[in-house]
Amino acid sequence: MESFKTSTGRESRSTVASPGTVIAVILIATFMDLVDVTIVAVAAPNIQASLGASPAQLQWIIAVYALSLGAALITGGRLGDSYGRRRTFLVGLAAFVLASAACALAPTVGVLIGSRVIQGLAAGVMVPQVFGIIRSSLEPRQMGAALGAYGGVQGLASIAGPLLGGLLVTANLFGLEWRSIFWVNVPIGLVVLLIGLKVLPESSQPTAATLDLRGATLLAGSLLLLLLPIVQGQTWGWPIWGWGILAAGLAGLVLFVIFERRLAARGGQPVLDPGLLTNRAFTGGLLASLAFFGGVASFFLLLSIYLQDGTGRTALTTGLITLPYALGSMITSGAGVKLAARHGRSLLITGSLTIAASHAAMWLVITGIDQPVWWQLGGPLLLGGLGLGLAAPPLVNVVLSAVPGRQAGSAGGVLSTVNQIGGSVGVAALGTLFFTQIASSNTREPASAFGGALADVLPWQVGIYLIAAALMFLLPAVAQTSETATVEGGQR
Repeated sequence: MESFKTSTGRESRSTVASPGTVIAVILIATFMDLVDVTIVAVAAPNIQASLGASPAQLQWIIAVYALSLGAALITGGRLGDSYGRRRTFLVGLAAFVLASAACALAPTVGVLIGSRVIQGLAAGVMVPQVFGIIRSSLEPRQMGAALGAYGGVQGLASIAGPLLGGLLVTANLFGLEWRSIFWVNVPIGLVVLLIGLKVLPESSQPTAATLDLRGATLLAGSLLLLLLPIVQGQTWGWPIWGWGILAAGLAGLVLFVIFERRLAARGGQPVLDPGLLTNRAFTGGLLASLAFFGGVASFFLLLSIYLQDGTGRTALTTGLITLPYALGSMITSGAGVKLAARHGRSLLITGSLTIAASHAAMWLVITGIDQPVWWQLGGPLLLGGLGLGLAAPPLVNVVLSAVPGRQAGSAGGVLSTVNQIGGSVGVAALGTLFFTQIASSNTREPASAFGGALADVLPWQVGIYLIAAALMFLLPAVAQTSETATVEGGQR
């Protein structure tokens, strides 16, 4: 029997012999969440063929998960502070398992999209508890190793997602095809849930923040209104009323900021601390993160569709082709974390420019060769992974260095939400451009149609990362080095 320090100063007893078991439980659950971001991209063409999904519906399957996850992150963190991080984590995990089963059983695209919303909300409740549990379970000297393990899980998930998705879809176990990518969460999640009930320590905040449900709802609704015409515009024929919905989404965001300011003025605890928006460096960091993660999420979806529907490759081969990207990320991520304390901003700018160069190189390959082989695609993908490893790991801490320590927790939650929103917007905007180009293509040759569409998107990808690099000049020169700051502010 071993005791763990809680954030309230009390001790919580656990039957586990080592804190390592606690960390293993929460990291396995985190791994499932991270894999679910990338695994669906490889399976997307199979889902499209199986359920007859339209291009817009395919985008929603990817985008709504990231959007609902981002919308729930800050509120999820406050739920843990108020009702106990262990309890909230386990409830979120149980809901994630149930939602995964619902995704696997989905008879229609609409049911699958709705289940993905619930899955994202469940992940948004579960993920914020990871850092609170780490903080309450470990001594400060142990946190560095725990955060390093978390970074390792992120790298492993980036490799395992495409490979596992490709393997499961290609193996077609029990005739499940794409459904197996969701079923795999169920037994793993149930085992983690049962172990977590026995070993996770409970902790909460003595004076927990109140829930700003109206602010969170207004933000989520406004973002949905923004994405709706972007994703559905081609299907609708770009009507005038679609642009009206887009304008309503923008107006909703303005109302959200006004509401949050008034709530703060009354002494309330808003989802978004209005004072953060007056910090130019932090605001620049949010915009940089929005662009950075928007480019990553959309690229893998479109590349997967090109490789499978355009060049006729299997899902497994697609996963193997993307392996250099993940390997490149793992090669540089360790150096990125170590050098962030002295060269944080320079690393971010270098990483973004490297990713921009990788997309430019990919454009040269796609436009110059009708059926590129794996090694011709592998070079640009490896380059992109190297850039991602330099920039992604230290990005959170560099951005958080722009805010006072007392605002680190709130700023970290906002930053995590923006990262997920960036993924949703990227999938929606660049996915729409990609599918619009395919629909307007004059050739019936799949390789030419899909290759041409990807070639049209890649210059936009280059521009996105150039913009991200420019915005990063607004950030502090170095990252935070405090483990406490990392745990308090570090979300995904």
